[in-house]
Amino acid sequence: QVQLVESGGGLVQSGGSLRLSCAASGFSLDDYAIGWFRQAPGKEREGVSCISSGAGNTYYADSVKGRFTISRDNAKNTIYLQMNSLKPEDTAVYYCAAGRKCRAGDIGYDYWGQGTQVTLSS
Repeated sequence: QVQLVESGGGLVQSGGSLRLSCAASGFSLDDYAIGWFRQAPGKEREGVSCISSGAGNTYYADSVKGRFTISRDNAKNTIYLQMNSLKPEDTAVYYCAAGRKCRAGDIGYDYWGQGTQVTLSS
C-alpha cells in the first residue's frame, strides 16, 4: 500500500510556473525524506530537490536554486515542488521518491512515483 503519486505536470511556457504535487500513502513523512528527480530524454536521472524528515531541511540542485521551492504538508502527507521561471531545459519527467535521508543521487530511495511530464513550450 506504499504509494507516491505525482501530479501537476503539463505544458507550460518558458518563464512560467508550475506546481507539482507528490501524494504519499502507506508511510509517514515524519519518517522519510522526499526527493524530487527528473529525467530528460537521452539524459541520466538527476536530483532536483529534497526535503528531509523531521526539521524539513531542504536541498536544491544548482540548476534550480532560486527558481524551485520544495515544501511539505505532513498532515496531508503531500510534498510540493513549486517551479518558477521555467526554462526549456526543465523539460523532463519529474519523479518523487522517498528515502531515509536526502541524497544527491537516487541510490537509497526506497519508493518511487510514476512520474509526471513537464514540457516547456516554445
